[in-house]
Amino acid sequence: MDGGGAMIRIATRRSALALCQAHYVSALLQSREPQLEIRLHDLTTEGDRADALGQPEPRGKGRYVRELQHALLVGDADLAVHALKDLPTDGDPRLSLGAIPPRSDPSDALCATAQRSLEQLPTGARVGTSSLRRAAQLRAARPDLAIVPVQGSLESRLARVGAELDAVVVAYAGLVRLGLEAQATQVFTPEQMLSACGQGSLAVEARRDDPIQLERLARIDDREAHLMALAERSTLRQLGIHCEAPVAVLASLKGEELTLYALVAAPDGSEILRSRRSGPAALLGKIARGVAQDLVAQGAHKLLGK
Repeated sequence: MDGGGAMIRIATRRSALALCQAHYVSALLQSREPQLEIRLHDLTTEGDRADALGQPEPRGKGRYVRELQHALLVGDADLAVHALKDLPTDGDPRLSLGAIPPRSDPSDALCATAQRSLEQLPTGARVGTSSLRRAAQLRAARPDLAIVPVQGSLESRLARVGAELDAVVVAYAGLVRLGLEAQATQVFTPEQMLSACGQGSLAVEARRDDPIQLERLARIDDREAHLMALAERSTLRQLGIHCEAPVAVLASLKGEELTLYALVAAPDGSEILRSRRSGPAALLGKIARGVAQDLVAQGAHKLLGK
């Protein structure tokens, strides 16, 4: 593809982390097409507006992506960059998930006062998170903790540690992207806290009827990251559970061997159902279906119904 003289517009949220992610994708695109001109079309989403007003996070699919997708559909942007975990698994048929760049560390991280780990937090410590998945796993590990809902930018959540909170739990990838990884006092292993579907990955969307942009995105797509994303998202679809529920899914890939871990938790952490399956990456759909069936057989839907 000849990128000389071409200009594209990338829709992104306005937060520092989202802009960092958009610049990262821009750099990837320009590494393939040095003459490509890129302009960012920054927008405020429904989720961002609620965060700014200190309101409870609006539940529902796509609250951080709808405005970006609309910009694509009406022609105000050519591409949109999302955190993959914000992107609903039942996508708009008019849009295509054209690229998933190389995945960052999908782990969750604790940022606590006095460099404490989760085990070292005092009894009754106040830990901030609005994620039902994180809250359930924290309560299972430490029933004594007081889980405090927090929203807002990553920086604003970190600022509350020491002032009104003993710790917060955030995505480690976000810390790394903003150069704040030193604030992590513990990076959880998957056994300690299993990650959200798509955590650590970015998603770049284009219109399905725009072959020029889809060809561009194919050049920055990372096969391993894309396979892991497909496996994780397929598991959620098979479960029929939205990504805001206390459910975690994490895929790993070694050569052509795919391993898929998943859990469904009671919101209070009193019960956690787990499944793990491995097999050839070419059979990722079958592996995801097996994991989902394992969890359903254990009572996942009944557990979430509580």
